[in-house]
Amino acid sequence: MEDSGMEGSFKRKSPEEMLRMISKLQEGTFKIYIGPVSGSGKTYHMLRDGNHLREQGIDVVICAVSTMRRPETVEQLGELERVPSIHWIRSSDGAEMKDLNLDALLIRNPEVVLVDGLAHRNRTGARHVTRLEDIRFLLRHNISVITTVNVYELEGYTELARRLTGIKVAHTVPADTLELADEVKLIDVTPETILSRLAEGHLQGHGGMDIFRHGNLGILRELALKLVAEGVNESLREHREEMGLPPATGIMERILVSAQYHWNGSIYIQRGQQIARRLNGSLHVVVFRPMKQPLTKEATVFRRSMMKLVEKIGGHMEELPVIHHRYIPATLAQYAIRQQITRIVMGHSRRTRRQELWQGSLINSLLRKLQGVDLLLVADRSAQEGERVVPTKVSETEQKTYRRLSEQEIEEQIGLIRRGTFKIYIGAAPGVGKTYMMLREGNDLLRKGIHVQIGLLETHGRADTVEQIGSLSIIPRAQRVYQSTCLEEMDTEAILRLHPEVVLVDELAHTNVPGNARQKRYEDVLRLLDAGISVITTVNVQHLESLNDAVEHITGVRVRETVPDRIIQLADEVQLIDVAPEALRQRMREGKIYATAKVEQALANFFKMGNLIALRELALRELADDVDERLESQRAARTLRGPWRREESVFVCVSSDRHAERLIRRGFRMAYRLKASWHVHHVHIGTGMVMTPEVKEHLAGLERLTVRLGGHFHVHQSAKLREVPGILDAKATEAKATQLVVGQAKRVWWLNGHRGSGSVVKQLVRLSRHRDVLIVADDDYN
Repeated sequence: MEDSGMEGSFKRKSPEEMLRMISKLQEGTFKIYIGPVSGSGKTYHMLRDGNHLREQGIDVVICAVSTMRRPETVEQLGELERVPSIHWIRSSDGAEMKDLNLDALLIRNPEVVLVDGLAHRNRTGARHVTRLEDIRFLLRHNISVITTVNVYELEGYTELARRLTGIKVAHTVPADTLELADEVKLIDVTPETILSRLAEGHLQGHGGMDIFRHGNLGILRELALKLVAEGVNESLREHREEMGLPPATGIMERILVSAQYHWNGSIYIQRGQQIARRLNGSLHVVVFRPMKQPLTKEATVFRRSMMKLVEKIGGHMEELPVIHHRYIPATLAQYAIRQQITRIVMGHSRRTRRQELWQGSLINSLLRKLQGVDLLLVADRSAQEGERVVPTKVSETEQKTYRRLSEQEIEEQIGLIRRGTFKIYIGAAPGVGKTYMMLREGNDLLRKGIHVQIGLLETHGRADTVEQIGSLSIIPRAQRVYQSTCLEEMDTEAILRLHPEVVLVDELAHTNVPGNARQKRYEDVLRLLDAGISVITTVNVQHLESLNDAVEHITGVRVRETVPDRIIQLADEVQLIDVAPEALRQRMREGKIYATAKVEQALANFFKMGNLIALRELALRELADDVDERLESQRAARTLRGPWRREESVFVCVSSDRHAERLIRRGFRMAYRLKASWHVHHVHIGTGMVMTPEVKEHLAGLERLTVRLGGHFHVHQSAKLREVPGILDAKATEAKATQLVVGQAKRVWWLNGHRGSGSVVKQLVRLSRHRDVLIVADDDYN
């Protein structure tokens, strides 16, 4: 078990490791603020960081910092000392530039220097060509540096940004620059916020106007989120290796494609690569071949093309020797364990039922040997339907210029027009600063003459948060008596009466006191929005319903208060507040998150380093997915996911046991990524629909969960177990299902079947060869 107090292992350090650690003691600390575009707020947060350090007695100066005269940024300059920079005029466009004055900084010798523009190029004749070289020079002289950079200024992302947005960048920094930093912090910003700043004239001199197109801002934002997520993923891998822990399933994905030198081999590899890219996982490809037999000319051609494809997409390909096909399942399972694979992608079996009975089934044998590994069986539909590249559902809101709207449609459109604007600040854990930023935005709006009030605020005694209340007025809470105890809740009715333009509401996932008009706080928020009141709110990623299982797997804690994912989808803006795990743990030690009595317990449990790294990656990926969904909903011509594709339908098969909720959430995640309709089906075995009260209640809970996540729940009846595969197949066909989700069935009695009846899963897989089938690992049920 991971011990938060033991960040390293008992293994003796090598001389090289000790030398490296000693030399690091004599170097400065390097922190980078990264954002999607100029004007995202990196300088503001860098200066705010500098002021906090200064308040702690640390010697901080600024040099070559540009506020662009943005009021909030200028305000953050505070009493920070400025070391004059070297000004010069760039001959190409006459722009005034600022170089670091290294000599002056060495003489002043501060503990920390704040400097903008990591990608800056120095004047001719300067000591170094680039600002990055200047910074490394200062670090070697034991001066810490905090700086800023945009995602499109990193080599590797520059070309991708140009291809997706048409934006050209004059100067870049090496792609591995972020690896040099001790801390990388993402400053997330929504396109709406950037466009608002642009309209207010705060982004003058920040580059060409092409960058400020809404679609471009969204694409660059997604790039930044995924870039930082990649770094977090690597940090998590290193941390777990140091702690002697296995990879975190569902976070650090390793995709294995089992292919043959056949024309469909490339299809399976491409599908595996799409999954790996979407989940930011590594891709491994194996091909079984009898080494003593020469390849045919056709197989040689396929081998060459597949090797080129794997190399092009950055995967790893390996040939495994095979003597007889009966050894393939064991060899594949051993390889998966050795490579810590989390998901295997392969084609459906081509054998008939008689051949499987006589010769055995590779898939059935593999399932018996796999533990903790998902198996995705890919249907080969390319000949009939064309290539499938992470398909998406085409929007139903097609151009209907001449069609008259019905009265109901008119009322719905009017409701949307009247509806308030909805913004959510999301974070990886408590204490990242969501409430702080919500209050800061509230005060910004108040200064612009917008009527803003606080509907519900939880400061948890944090001084920085209390200070941000500023001029905002707080609407008193309502008193509720429950079990002879007087409790306080947000007074939704009072807010409706006062009807401010904007209300700030903390802790969206909160459950109201029993007897309230609405059970959950998010329901109160929806009521306010429908009344035309705009809402800014906060939530942590662990409270999203569909991530409930992943969060429990990461932290060992089952989060009881959840928010349906559709609430996030309803928001007009969702903005991430990102904090590095070690910085968050330091805030905890300083008593800035919980009371002192709770600090050690929190650090040893939920706030363990491994938990925070994994939750941070989960938050980054979740928001990257949300950004991608919004880009596609706007029918952007280009997104990171690719072009529009055919409609998909996901079909989830569940039993009445306690593990069914996890399959439902997995089905939802798949449907959400594919923009697919999705259905959950259960078959009740018995005469008629007679069920015990416990089964009825459990199925009712499964239906509530499915509906809450936006799916459709169905219960069917069968007198005999052997009829179940046929019923499910028929219903899947009726639903036009293209994706089937089932469990591995080792703990689900009706999927196992009685003696002699065979496995429902085996029969269902055989009937579903024209569909993709995801067989979820038993490990998900632990």
